[in-house]
Amino acid sequence: MGVEVVVEGLSKSFGQQQIWQDVTLTLPAGEVSVMLGPSGTGKTVFLKSLIGLIKPERGRVLINGVDMVNSPERRINEIRKMFGVMFQDGALFGSLNLFENVAFPLREHTKKKEHEIRRIVLEKMEMVGLAGAEDKLPGEISGGMRKRAGLARALVLDPEIILCDEPDSGLDPVRTAYLSQLLIDLNAQIDATMLIVTHNIDIASKVPDNMGMLFRRNLVMFGPREMLLTSEEPVVAQFLRGRRRGPIGMSEEKDAATLAAEAASPLPGDEDDEPFRIPRQLRPSPGMPPRKAVARRRERVLSMLHTLPPQAQQAVLESLKYDAGLPAGAPAGQAGQAAAPPQGAQQPQIVPPPGGPLPPQGMQPPGGPAGPAAGGPR
Repeated sequence: MGVEVVVEGLSKSFGQQQIWQDVTLTLPAGEVSVMLGPSGTGKTVFLKSLIGLIKPERGRVLINGVDMVNSPERRINEIRKMFGVMFQDGALFGSLNLFENVAFPLREHTKKKEHEIRRIVLEKMEMVGLAGAEDKLPGEISGGMRKRAGLARALVLDPEIILCDEPDSGLDPVRTAYLSQLLIDLNAQIDATMLIVTHNIDIASKVPDNMGMLFRRNLVMFGPREMLLTSEEPVVAQFLRGRRRGPIGMSEEKDAATLAAEAASPLPGDEDDEPFRIPRQLRPSPGMPPRKAVARRRERVLSMLHTLPPQAQQAVLESLKYDAGLPAGAPAGQAGQAAAPPQGAQQPQIVPPPGGPLPPQGMQPPGGPAGPAAGGPR
C-alpha cells in the first residue's frame, strides 16, 4: 500500500518571483490525486518539491516522518527510493533499447542479479502493454509507447508513491483514454499513492479520487474530486468547463476592468446552456482486482461529508452509490451504509480559494486565510 504525503505551508520562489506560497494538503495513502492549473502556475515545480529535487524556502513535506525539505540529504535519498516518476517526455536514453532503459534504476540502485533484473523488467513492461518491444529504441516507437516505457521504468523499484508529470502531453485523445485506464489499472494492482500533474480535463474528471488546483500563487482548493467538479468558485468553474469567462486570461490572469466588462456583456459561445455533469470515475478493467482505495476513500469522505457544500455532498453520495453498484434511483442514504465514518477520523485539508469565502463551519484553512495576489508565476 502507498504512503500518505503531508504538505505543510510549502512556499517556493525563484529570485523575486513567487511561484506559490503556503501550500498545505495531504495526499491520502493509496489514492489517486490530480493537481490542476493553467500553464505556468508551478505544477511541475510542486511535483519536484515533493521528491526533493527542488528546495522550497519554507514548509515541510512529510513522508514516513521524514521531511523532504529540511532533512539531511542521506535521509532524503532513502525516501526517494519510495518514489517512481513518470516524466513529461518519458526521459528515455536514446541510445539504449527499451529493456535497458527500464532496467536502468535496478542496475543503479540495487544489487540484483541479471536473471532477477530480466524478470522484473519484462513483468513491468507487460503491465504497461509493451511486451515484445524490449529491443526497440526510443526513436523507433510512438510517443504513447515512450510514455508507457517511462511508466514501466517508474515501476521497477516497486514504488509506494508514483508522480506523473503531464502524462498526456503530446498524446491524441484515444491514447490519452488508454493511458487514463492504465493508470487506474496500475493503482488497482499495486495500491500506490499517485499524484498526476496535468491540465487535461478528461484525465482530471475521470481518473482521480482527489483534485487540487493552483492559481495566482496559491492552492485554490484541494479535496474529493466531487468538491472541485461541483465548485462554483469562478477560477475552478472556468478551468473545468474550458470557458473564456472568468479570472484566467490569455496572459495569466485578467484585470478588474476586463472582468467587469465580461459581467456586463456575455462572451459569445460561453453561455452555460446545460448544467455541468460529473463524469463517472474510471473503474479497473475486467480481470483486474478491485481498487482498495475505494473503500478507504468511502470512509474518509463520509467522515467529512458534512463539511462539503450541498452540491458536493449530493455528488459524493451519487459516486458512492455508483461504487456500491446501487441503482441511480436508490435513496442517497444507502450510499453511506457500506461504511460508517470512523470515530475520530482525521479530516483532510480543504483549502478555500484565495480571498474567497471561509470554509464550512468547523473547518479552518491551513495557515490562515490567504489574500488575493496580483500577477502570477510565468
